[in-house]
Amino acid sequence: MNEFDFINKVRGWAASRAGASSSLITHHSSLLAGIGDDAAVVRADSGKDILVSTDLLVEDIDFCRDTTRPELLGHKALAVSFSDIAAMGARPRWALIAIGLPKEIWNSEFVDSFYDGFFELATRYGVQLIGGDTSRTPEKIVIDSIVIGECSTGRAVLRSSAEPGDQIFVTGFLGEAAAGLRLIERGARLHPQFEQQPDDLDAQAGERHSIDHLLLRHLRPEPRVGWGLLLGQNQLATAMIDISDGLSSDLHHLSAESKVGALIDASRIPIDHVVTELCGRRALDPLMLALHGGEDFELLFTVRPEDVAKLPTRVDGVSVTRIGEIKESSHGIKISEGARVWDLEPGGWDHFKG
Repeated sequence: MNEFDFINKVRGWAASRAGASSSLITHHSSLLAGIGDDAAVVRADSGKDILVSTDLLVEDIDFCRDTTRPELLGHKALAVSFSDIAAMGARPRWALIAIGLPKEIWNSEFVDSFYDGFFELATRYGVQLIGGDTSRTPEKIVIDSIVIGECSTGRAVLRSSAEPGDQIFVTGFLGEAAAGLRLIERGARLHPQFEQQPDDLDAQAGERHSIDHLLLRHLRPEPRVGWGLLLGQNQLATAMIDISDGLSSDLHHLSAESKVGALIDASRIPIDHVVTELCGRRALDPLMLALHGGEDFELLFTVRPEDVAKLPTRVDGVSVTRIGEIKESSHGIKISEGARVWDLEPGGWDHFKG
């Protein structure tokens, strides 16, 4: 298979998933041209804003080939960009994927499995692959995922609109992905039949299931698209960011853009009992994982006090938790635990730290 055969193969995959035989598919905001040209062409409907996000995954920096599966990597490559679009309160519509592979990987089953995972997530959210690129790399896999989204004009949720008095919320649980990564670093691997784990587990199988749950939170994150759409369409979030680098760092990012301070209550940070139990047996600190671990891909957002009651309890089965309040910028960014209050320094992921 040469590169152009491969492009035609991917084009066929994309067309079959979209239920058509051509890349020229018009729906939603009118895709005028897809795979096959030098660029995709999108005509935006009046009343719509277009959003574009890109994420780079580099082997041995963002993932390790021997600790993940290609279908999980294909899912994650798309999920991280979906998360960015969700953090803007928008709906993902189209995707492009560029991938660089060593020759031995190109000549394996890796590519087919990678795209299986990619298209499973894309199909779930009605997102169409409209282009991309491939190349050969000397040793490592490099993936660039681009997602284009839409929202109603003026409804994109920025990081820069939080105000003092706004309440701070997060979706889901924090620290699970970081706990999964720590387990991987200590030699844990997914059970071969993790998809078929029964509900009525004995104690040993129960721990195996818990470990797999944490590993998958790192290897196959679920973007909070439903929450992002609700918060954006209903104008409930005043500011929002996805938690990719870690709560401490991403709260700093949001606060810096909004020119505000913040106070977080450590006791309110949602940490699943699975993290607490497994970390307790392995000398890991659940709170530190929740604050600084990163790759949760949950949403961190702020809400005006008068709008808090309008928040639903759950969206797509995912809950939200109020963890603090926006303060004046002079307050700084702090965290409290009982009567103790201290500065919350950004301790999350930094590609160039050290």
